[in-house]
Amino acid sequence: MKFEYLLLNVLIVCGPLLMSFEKQVRFVNKWRFALPAIAIVAVPFLVWDVLVTGRHWRFNTDYTLDMRIAGLPLEECLFFFTVPFAALFMWETIKFYFPAKHSARLQYVGYILLLGAVRGIVLIIHGKEYTGLMLIALACAALLDIVLQTSLFAQTRLLIFLAALFVVTLIFNGYLTARPIVLYDEQYQLGVRLGTIPIEDFGYGFSLVLLVTSLYEKLQTQARI
Repeated sequence: MKFEYLLLNVLIVCGPLLMSFEKQVRFVNKWRFALPAIAIVAVPFLVWDVLVTGRHWRFNTDYTLDMRIAGLPLEECLFFFTVPFAALFMWETIKFYFPAKHSARLQYVGYILLLGAVRGIVLIIHGKEYTGLMLIALACAALLDIVLQTSLFAQTRLLIFLAALFVVTLIFNGYLTARPIVLYDEQYQLGVRLGTIPIEDFGYGFSLVLLVTSLYEKLQTQARI
């Protein structure tokens, strides 16, 4: 069906959108921080998508609408808004039920991701462009966390957040790749898959969400000053 990718976006966002008005978490009160953070991070990811579509991946026209924006299906553009929105709702829910606890050891994860940028450059040189760009994106997420002093990587509840993102990715990205709505050229990646999902997709999604979450947390901090 031509509207399947659009329907997937609706399914991703409708639950968090409706639950935003729930009395305890009240995510609706945080939309003024969430929406700018999502929009800002969407820009570089959309540029990335435009530059590699047709090479790293392409979209199955059997499951996407005919409308294109800079060569991307409308649904693909929406992906960079619906997914982070749902992820931020999930983050706020986790924050509500799990008080902040910090671990000095977890901070080293961020520094390890920073070092991954070097490996990413090497992989790009050797033709594994998607893998390399994914590692660089994760390094950017770690760097932004350090620069903005949001300390995401020092919080133990980040592990719960990442675990939840992993499960959600298995479900929704699994559908995208199994149908398949998105088709990949494996010469630009390692060729390792979890089910039908390229391993790079997990890092890609995590970097998108972590960048948005860091900026979202910073905007809230500034509003309190």
